[in-house]
Amino acid sequence: MCGRILADLGADVVKVEPPGGEPDRLQPPFVGDIENSERSIPWLAANVNKRGITCDLTSKDGRAVFARLASSARIVVESFAPGRLRELGLEDALRDTIVVSITPYGQHGPLAGVPGSDLEVTAASGSLWLAGEEGRAPVRTAQPQSPYWSGMYGAMGALVALRSPVAQRVDVSAQAAMTTVHPPAPVWWDIAREEHGRTGPFLLGRSIVGSRFRNLWACADGFVSFAIQGGPIGRHTGRMLAQWMAERGAVPPVIAAIDWDRFDNTTLTQAQVDELEAAIAPFLRSLTKTEFFSEVVKRKMLGYPVGDASDSLADPQLRARDFWRTQVPANGLPPLRFPGGFALFDGERPALRRPAPRVGEHNAELYGEAGVDADELARLRATGTL
Repeated sequence: MCGRILADLGADVVKVEPPGGEPDRLQPPFVGDIENSERSIPWLAANVNKRGITCDLTSKDGRAVFARLASSARIVVESFAPGRLRELGLEDALRDTIVVSITPYGQHGPLAGVPGSDLEVTAASGSLWLAGEEGRAPVRTAQPQSPYWSGMYGAMGALVALRSPVAQRVDVSAQAAMTTVHPPAPVWWDIAREEHGRTGPFLLGRSIVGSRFRNLWACADGFVSFAIQGGPIGRHTGRMLAQWMAERGAVPPVIAAIDWDRFDNTTLTQAQVDELEAAIAPFLRSLTKTEFFSEVVKRKMLGYPVGDASDSLADPQLRARDFWRTQVPANGLPPLRFPGGFALFDGERPALRRPAPRVGEHNAELYGEAGVDADELARLRATGTL
């Protein structure tokens, strides 16, 4: 993901894989449910806009030819264990290069060098502890998160390092990256010695008497996010909700009795909160996500639909900003739709310049640029180096 971000920004990014391709090429799901190294959807998504080569860095010849290629690189992104570059004899070759190291726990400390999956580093970060329902086991996300957060921080570190007149070493810990996913939790503990726990569909920090406010509600076709809140915008939202309910038929007495000009949610008892939420729940269940959000925008309320992947694809705002990009890869793959670049630059979204590379697709091209002639390239292929 670090390389993908840099490639989207215009860098010439070269993906280096072992001969035959890296194991992530066989990570499901696959395009058309056909399992092969060119159809892994996670791999295709992360490696678009890159060129690709193969190289056996465990062999002397592989290290030598990689060093020649890397000598012209400004940035090298690696995920080796601490000290591995030195063991491979590549430290000198990269002395004048920015090296971005992305590992589970970083380059030093008691866990340096310890392998870790997404589940392990997410658990070690503390963010897994906060996900799920109170009193039940933590719930992990359906898709891995730590590679994307650590990749983002790796790209940021690389861009900062480019501003330095001397070569830098950027050390990214996936554990530390995931710790930033829930920034209030460590801050609350540090300042107030209050520990965040699993809150499920409820909000923290809305009460001075310990009451909890629901933030996720069932609707006619999924879920919406909404909460009973105070302050100017919270009171306005409550007033608009009552008006909306009246327009749709009737306002429950407990809602109609509220003086929204003086409403203060912070002092409500849990029983009072439960009574209000019981009155609101049937109304929200009667609305679709589209109906809910259309009125929220119209009435300038707080609230939003909980979208799934199909909602994102159909979202008119993303479509208006030309976010989705379609690419026709080689190798007989059907047209694939990709999320666009993360920002517009001078009004333009970064383009999909090239599809994710096939295994060793650019070996001849890139090794030729590094001065490897055809005879040497043939020898390296014959010895299994490439």
